[in-house]
Parts: sequence; C-alpha cells; structure tokens
Amino acid sequence: MLIDVHNHLGADLFFYLNGFYPYAQDLPALVTEGRRHGIDRWVVFPMVANAWFDPAAMRRGQLVPGGPEKVPYAFENERMLREIYEQFPDFGRLTLPFVMFDPMREPAAQVERLRELYCEFPFHGLKLQATMIQSDAGALLGAGRCLLELAAELDLPLLIHSSVAANDPWSAAGLLLRIATSAPHLRFCLAHSCRFDREYLDRVAELPNTWFDCSAHRIHCEGAVRGMPFIAAPARRFAADYRDPTAVLRALAATYPEKLIWGSDTPFQSFVAKEPEGLVSLRSTYAEEIGCLRALPPPVQAAIAHDNTLAFLRLKDPAILSRD
Repeated sequence: MLIDVHNHLGADLFFYLNGFYPYAQDLPALVTEGRRHGIDRWVVFPMVANAWFDPAAMRRGQLVPGGPEKVPYAFENERMLREIYEQFPDFGRLTLPFVMFDPMREPAAQVERLRELYCEFPFHGLKLQATMIQSDAGALLGAGRCLLELAAELDLPLLIHSSVAANDPWSAAGLLLRIATSAPHLRFCLAHSCRFDREYLDRVAELPNTWFDCSAHRIHCEGAVRGMPFIAAPARRFAADYRDPTAVLRALAATYPEKLIWGSDTPFQSFVAKEPEGLVSLRSTYAEEIGCLRALPPPVQAAIAHDNTLAFLRLKDPAILSRD
C-alpha cells in the first residue's frame, strides 16, 4: 500500500481572485487520478485561505479580518469533512483527513470547534500552512499552545509547511524545529524537505518525534537548479543532482531512511503566479510526482510511502487502511 501524505481539497479564494494557480481540487478528482498511478490512500486537508478573511480585501491581495466566518477554518474543515463522510463516502474512506488551523487568530475558538467536529467526523491530524495566511507559527509556543494541547489530548500528529526564505518569518524551519523540540510528546512532520537545507534535515533526523515530507518535490528541484530563493542556499543545500528529481529522492531516502515521508502536495505540485519581478511558472503533474516514487526500488517505496508514514500517523485503528 502506498500513501500520499500531502494533499489539499477545496477551493482557495485568495489564489483564485489574484490569478494564481492552482486554486481548487475536489475529492473524486484526487482519488481517481491517484489510483490510475498506483496510489492507495491519501492524507487530505483543506486549502489555505479561509473565510475568516475579508473577500474584498483578498481581491486586493490583502489578508485582513472581516470575512463571513468568525472562526478560522471552521467552514473549510467542516466542508471538507462532509465531502469525505457524507457526499463521497466511497472515495472518502480511502482518505485520512487532517484539519487546518491558524496558530495566531482565535486559537481557543478553533479548539472548541475542532473538538465538536472530531466527535462527528473523526480526523487524524492537524495541518498548518502559516506562510500564506501570514500567521506566526511561533504562536504555538504562546497564545496558540492550546492547539498543541488539543493535539496531545487527541493524540494527533502535526504536518507543518516549512520555509527557509529570508522573507518568510512565519514558517521558518528553524522555528518549527524549536517547536518540535519543546513538545517531545507530539509528532511533527515538516513539509517540503525543509527546502533541502541539510542542517535542518539533519536536525529532523536527530529528533525522535519529527519527520519530513518531500511534497512538491519536482518543482523544488527545479527551484534549486534555477537558484530560486525559496530553496536553501548552495552552502547549506543537501548535496544531490537536482537536474534529476528521482536521483534526489533516492539520495534523500538513503540518507534519511526512517525520516523521509512521500507526499505530492497535489494540486500544488505546480505553482504559477504573477509576481512583481514577472511570471513565476513552476509546473509538474501528479503523474510525474508519482513517477519519481515508482522509479525507486519497491522496498524504498514501501519505507517512504508506507512505513515511515504510519510511524508518523500512529493511527488509533490501523484497520481503517483495509477499507476498500
């Protein structure tokens, strides 16, 4: 069984209103495409922008309060869970839903709503993408600690977007590692291979409660080849031939055999946006992401897309993976 640990469902109004791609994905499309290429299960969570933000301001490229929802992600989490459990249960039973959260805005209200949702629609983890919503992940060490307490109470792992970019103070990989170190009783997975930063990857390997995923792997390799600033600088970069994404994945698996978890980040295996410096176009496909995985020897595939994933998830009822 092969598990994809990183997938978004729903619609991202901020991306759509500002001309960014991608901006949407539905559950049947994800499962149908993934099955065609040999994937068996999917960890899923909502898109990033949420209805706590003012839609009119989103259209201007701003994220400010004033949206129709009073609790961040309350609508998006419930909307996704109803799609999984009520609208498409035949597809939904092949998924392991996570819920999104904002560590800085209304954390206590989020915890209250998540407890209610958990009783009605079981979920298996928490997901944070702090960069796009400009929310300090470090709030988990302060006002947002109640979200870590909820994760401990329900024994849920946390999957967190990571960054090494100089202009991203919200999701800095070093900060996330400090959070993981402060909560050894919880399980963390840092997304996007810590942008190939060798120092941070080595630190992940040292921490018994921490893993990393390789989501959006191919466009991160392209970013390394092109010298783009969202990838670790050459002096700190994991040594590999980034012109060959499969070779990079193989090298990561060999160096971190118990820490690498495979995930695609679909539909964000591509990113296209008009930036002040011009059009940024990083394009891949779900089939190509899966192709990198399937090019590895079967024991390596099993390690990074099953064994390590289950160690991170630590499912309360492993039998849910036997559902057809």
